Amino acid sequence: MSSRRRAIAGKASFSLISWLTVAIILLVWYLATAKGLVSGFVLPSPASLWAEFCVLVVKGYAGKSLSEHVLTSLFRTFTGLGLGIAVGVPVGLLMGSSRVANAILGPIFSFLRPIPPIAFIPLMILYFGIGEFSKVALIFLAALYYVVLNTSAGVRTVPQDLVRAGQNVGLTRVQLFSKVVFWAALPHIMTGVKTATAISWAIVVAAELIAAQAGLGFMVMDATTFFRVPNVYIGIIIIGLIGVMLEVVTLAIDRRLLHWMGK
Repeated sequence: MSSRRRAIAGKASFSLISWLTVAIILLVWYLATAKGLVSGFVLPSPASLWAEFCVLVVKGYAGKSLSEHVLTSLFRTFTGLGLGIAVGVPVGLLMGSSRVANAILGPIFSFLRPIPPIAFIPLMILYFGIGEFSKVALIFLAALYYVVLNTSAGVRTVPQDLVRAGQNVGLTRVQLFSKVVFWAALPHIMTGVKTATAISWAIVVAAELIAAQAGLGFMVMDATTFFRVPNVYIGIIIIGLIGVMLEVVTLAIDRRLLHWMGK
């Protein structure tokens, strides 16, 4: 068997293990609820959750459709994340390539880095209210940390041999930065983007738990307030599934952009 076939077979076997793990969890869940080992109030059965999910799809929640809650959370996430990447990558490149810029901005990010982004939720609400801007600003701040720090680290780890090679073939400073430094730092940049994506999704849900009129976080908190346990579980499951989908998408983009890695 060729190495390619062995790699494909190994990948398929690991995928099978993952699906079997999910199937076992679902089976244990079904048996525990069907046999009455766990109260339906504490852990609703899969059948009851599916029935409630169908109701949510048809009737929505709190006057808004389920898709509207999902799209609201995604819009907030991608807006804040997109702004964080758009600002964070240039700032990180600047910090990584300029000692002066790093001396100016480094202490600021070093101070902000250990502070959990959710700690800023009260301040965001205090200054900007409970509207969209406060949530997007919070996500932007969280995404900015990780993108800036990983990008600047990536620039500082670019091998000097690559830089000298670019200089020897006559590349200008702009060409050297765009054709050599950026691509050499791209693995670190993508690490920052992947981390920022996961953090942004978690932050938007946390922000919606505290102050929102729509979104999956709002749905979970509101359902908890009124003891609508199935709705709480459905919201959590949807949040988890979307998180997995975002991870899959970012990994696919990472492989696409960094197809040359390891070759």
